[in-house]
Amino acid sequence: MKSQLNNLQQLQELVLTRDEHHQTGDGSHLDSLNDAIAALQDKLEPQVAGLYSRLYKKSHIVMAAMSNGCCSVCGMQVPIAQSQQVRLAKHLVTCSSCGRILFASEADAAHNVSDRYDRDDPKTGISRFSAEELMLADLDADTTEGAITALAKLMEDNKFISNADSLVTAAMNREGVLSTAIGGSLAFPHVRGVEGGGLTLAMGVSRKGIDWGGEKVHVVFLSAIPVAVSAFYLRLMSGIIQSFSKKDNLDAVLAAKDSASLWKTLVKATRHTVK
Repeated sequence: MKSQLNNLQQLQELVLTRDEHHQTGDGSHLDSLNDAIAALQDKLEPQVAGLYSRLYKKSHIVMAAMSNGCCSVCGMQVPIAQSQQVRLAKHLVTCSSCGRILFASEADAAHNVSDRYDRDDPKTGISRFSAEELMLADLDADTTEGAITALAKLMEDNKFISNADSLVTAAMNREGVLSTAIGGSLAFPHVRGVEGGGLTLAMGVSRKGIDWGGEKVHVVFLSAIPVAVSAFYLRLMSGIIQSFSKKDNLDAVLAAKDSASLWKTLVKATRHTVK
């Protein structure tokens, strides 16, 4: 059953990648994504395929990691007997609350470890997902992996996530599915399934530009995304793209000299597009 779980996880990632491409891409990769999705569906056993189809009709998020003994999507505590079955992966186990298929997250996977939330000081806008400490005004990288590594290290050093190396590996695997560079000098590398907290976003600016799958990228947004907010991430990304479609905003971040000025510029640029 482990191979079926692996197929289901890959299938979910491809489906969510296709959702991203529908929203931000030009449609040029839809055929290849659809072919890859169909090929994985063909590998599902009939009973597994039936369950997947029923769940998919309700939500494109069919799989949920078991994090700290709970379903990472709905937060329901998984009974001890069931949690052991999830770890053994001898057959499929579904959440008794939301019905999603549970899987055990890898021990060395990146987790969100930030403890910044203050009920007396609720965050708004982009501040809900990022902070001045996650701004890199002088992203000195020549490659996709170099840029992702620098931003992941920034997240880890400032105690937003654990295991930057694991985050980099997962982000590069995601790039292997489809480049996250889009027109307008932007790239949105990301990793889904980073549980333990909220969505976290780091930003880096390269004035010389980075060759990102054939596109020249100057602004990189690296995101660590809990599975439960995958749909919201699309709205966040859309808001950022809308902000930086304006040349003045793009010029302003490229001119930022340090993390403080870059953060101030990002907050101002997204104040009407990221809620």
